[in-house]
Amino acid sequence: MKLLMLGGTEFVGRAITEDALDRGWDVTVFHRGHHAPPPGTTAVHGDRTAPGGLDALAEGEWDLVVDTWGGAPTAVRDSARLLAGRVGRYVYISSRSVHAYPAPACMGEDGPLVDGSPDADSVAYAEDKRGAEIAAVDAFGDRALLVRAGLILGPYENVGRLPWWLNRTARGGPLPAPGPSDLPLQYVDVRDLAHWTLDAAEAGHGGPYNLVSPTGHATMGSFLEACAKVTGGGVELRWTDPSRIEEAGVQPWTELPAWVPEGEMHDYMYGADVTKALAAGLKCRPVEETVADTWAWLQELGGVAPQRPDRPSPGMSAEQEAALLGP
Repeated sequence: MKLLMLGGTEFVGRAITEDALDRGWDVTVFHRGHHAPPPGTTAVHGDRTAPGGLDALAEGEWDLVVDTWGGAPTAVRDSARLLAGRVGRYVYISSRSVHAYPAPACMGEDGPLVDGSPDADSVAYAEDKRGAEIAAVDAFGDRALLVRAGLILGPYENVGRLPWWLNRTARGGPLPAPGPSDLPLQYVDVRDLAHWTLDAAEAGHGGPYNLVSPTGHATMGSFLEACAKVTGGGVELRWTDPSRIEEAGVQPWTELPAWVPEGEMHDYMYGADVTKALAAGLKCRPVEETVADTWAWLQELGGVAPQRPDRPSPGMSAEQEAALLGP
């Protein structure tokens, strides 16, 4: 298989690239040149936001292209149009954010969607992702596979959610743990996403797929207990009622990474029906493995994970922790 990876140097793109290399595939990585791609790839450079930025892809044929773009849909539109006659299938790594909010728990891929346009400049994350989906389908039809991921965790994370919890539990001491401990999480390990994506593309699947673990594959309890165990910092998890968190003004998701209290937002974020992806072969490794492997990778980097410049660093301040712990 010949894969053209648009991106391929960070987080999701890197995991997909490495999985393809493990299969013995011929991988071309198209990127801006800011980070080195994995060894064993052919690198070509270009900036999809600049005039002539796709010139390096004017020639060549591939079995498959995978695109993780998250900005203006026009970049996906132009790439897909350019490649439509020379590539077998187009995989776009999208997001469950393309579903309109609010959405009930257990909603499948056919639920209501936000509006999006393939001809739009960058608007907002959900609309950008939806516009890019439309662009891929416009150019490739049923040869386009739309991978609607939810929360993505694992090695190479450059958003900071799991790295923040790992570094914080490593410091030890009392830690406000957002409750309840049995609150279900729904996420996907980046390597499981990568493996399923390439399997699904090779099998000829098209259309949208929710790609996260089944609801309850992990809980806040199993997630944070795994962090505490692997870091060995002697942290004391103090389970904190959501009402106390709200009163203290600590924000879900950003200041308490990956946590969303029960209710409308939790149903939307962590209530996807993944029957379709499971039937197509999705397998999710235990949360303990995801956490341990991310910690090992983080240790290799000296404890400091890369951080995307367009995303704020997540996590609570020491003052916020003290307010939640109380006197």
